[in-house]
Amino acid sequence: MPPSVSPWVVFTLLWLTPPVVTPISRQYETVPKSVISLEPSWTTFFQEETVTLTCYGFGFNLPQKTKWYWNSKIVEEIQGHTFKVRMSGVYQCQADNFHLSIPAHVRFSKDPLVLRGPPAVFEGDSVVLRCDAKKSTSQKSLTFYKNEVPLQSSGRSSELVIQHADQRANGQYHCTKEKFWSKISSNTVRVQVQELFPRPVLMVRPSELIDGSPVTLACQTQLPAQKSNVQLQFCFFRNLQALGSGCHSSSEFHIPAIWTEDAMWYQCTAEATDAQVSKRSLPIRITVQRAFADFQIHIVPASRLVFEGQLLLFNCSVKGVPGPITLSWYKRDKLNKETNITKSSEAELKISRVNSSDAGDYYCEANNSRRSFVSKAVTITVKVPVARPVLTLGVPGAQTVVGDMLELHCEALEASPPILYHFYYQNVTLGISSALSGGRGSFNFSVTAEHSGNFFCEADNGQGPQRSDTLALSVIDTTKNRRVPVAAGVAGGLLAVAGMAAGVLLYCWFSRRAGGKSASGDSRNPSYSESQEPTYYNVPACIELQPVYSNDPKGEVIYTEVRCALQRLATNTVSLRYLWLPLRTCQLCSYPDAVASWSLLLSTLR
Repeated sequence: MPPSVSPWVVFTLLWLTPPVVTPISRQYETVPKSVISLEPSWTTFFQEETVTLTCYGFGFNLPQKTKWYWNSKIVEEIQGHTFKVRMSGVYQCQADNFHLSIPAHVRFSKDPLVLRGPPAVFEGDSVVLRCDAKKSTSQKSLTFYKNEVPLQSSGRSSELVIQHADQRANGQYHCTKEKFWSKISSNTVRVQVQELFPRPVLMVRPSELIDGSPVTLACQTQLPAQKSNVQLQFCFFRNLQALGSGCHSSSEFHIPAIWTEDAMWYQCTAEATDAQVSKRSLPIRITVQRAFADFQIHIVPASRLVFEGQLLLFNCSVKGVPGPITLSWYKRDKLNKETNITKSSEAELKISRVNSSDAGDYYCEANNSRRSFVSKAVTITVKVPVARPVLTLGVPGAQTVVGDMLELHCEALEASPPILYHFYYQNVTLGISSALSGGRGSFNFSVTAEHSGNFFCEADNGQGPQRSDTLALSVIDTTKNRRVPVAAGVAGGLLAVAGMAAGVLLYCWFSRRAGGKSASGDSRNPSYSESQEPTYYNVPACIELQPVYSNDPKGEVIYTEVRCALQRLATNTVSLRYLWLPLRTCQLCSYPDAVASWSLLLSTLR
């Protein structure tokens, strides 16, 4: 506004002017219009008074020519920008090529008493209402009213002053003058307090934010044309905490980098300190997307399968991470000592000679001093050749007999899985076993007489087979009364045991003939326990040993009854171990039966 024009002169003919903040959106932009002002800055005058109208272009620029309108009709076009009037009506102006101004209502009154008021009232204004009479009048006789209610007198003054106007000042005002025994009333002035500026709106650009990106906050509001000279201060807040060093005249606040942890509620305030008006924007939540790190990892060899002693090379680059960044390599969450850390956008890790401990998951990490981004795991497999395997035999007893189930175990103590094991007998393949996760392989088979000989195994994981030492196996064939290829002297041992058993039988028989009793009592008498059974010299099967407990009061001797089939004794020499008998007393079969049985046994052993 030009310095020569009082702020009270500007009429509310242009309600909104262009924004005083950055035009982030066009919400507050208006079409440029002409601005009309009045001097003096009242709307009601006496008839003999003159009013000067002034027309301005956009931004209060003085125009080269002006068109003046009265009651919507053009009345004059001049090269200047002022126009004097003495007639009531609605006036408008058009400066240069701008649009018409908002209408200005001017009233010239014949009344002896008028109440003058400003053309517009804004928040925080000091409002002055003046009660004037054509003839001088005692100020004591003047009274102001608001909404027909008399106001308390403010002293000897023809003016009513309202400090820092707000919505409470709205209403219909008039004044009266007492003359003798009568009262004269003025015209009515309607006071409507308008916003000095609307509630600010916080705008954010760019609208989509990612980690580390810069952001600009703008507190957007605007002043009316009549108040364009008011200085506003802007403050910005995050979760009600002030940003920066306080309030500034700039309506923008710049954040160099915003992060996901900064995703909070933001607000701004616009303040007119002189008018004591402050308004806060509605809070908005700013969302920040986490940056997506696009890792590019190159490996030599590309197969990610390396052999011991081979060269292993990693190269990492990343896109989408703001900032200067630092790249490093990690293996199982521990920093690898050979990692090459740089401030460039790529890093290299080199392992000159790979060994088995280098197998595992590798990660590339990008750090921009605010946070870290980690790549997906790169799994490296190190192939270790198989060591020489060890072959072991799982034998059920102390000796291997025809018909036994034999289990072979082959194990390579050092080898990368999977491992394939081959089992051989005399260079003939017996079977194959695989260990997908490492460890040993096994093979089971039923032993025959032909399995006496040499066994070995081989282990292979794709890097060449390794062969175990040879293991010799001897098999006993009991069906043919022979041991292959060992077992000398067993027959002699059997004859000796048989002789002892025969002696025991003879002793027991003579003892019985002499009238001796069994320790087991009548329940163990042969005539009682076996009276219903015929006597056989060739028993078809072997009856297992059954413990017989003595009824002797001393309870110290346990007797064992032995009945063995000849066929079992002839084919299974292990059964002879059951021929232990206590010599104190015994109960066996009859003497003829015993003699016949042992005679048959001895003939078989021969």
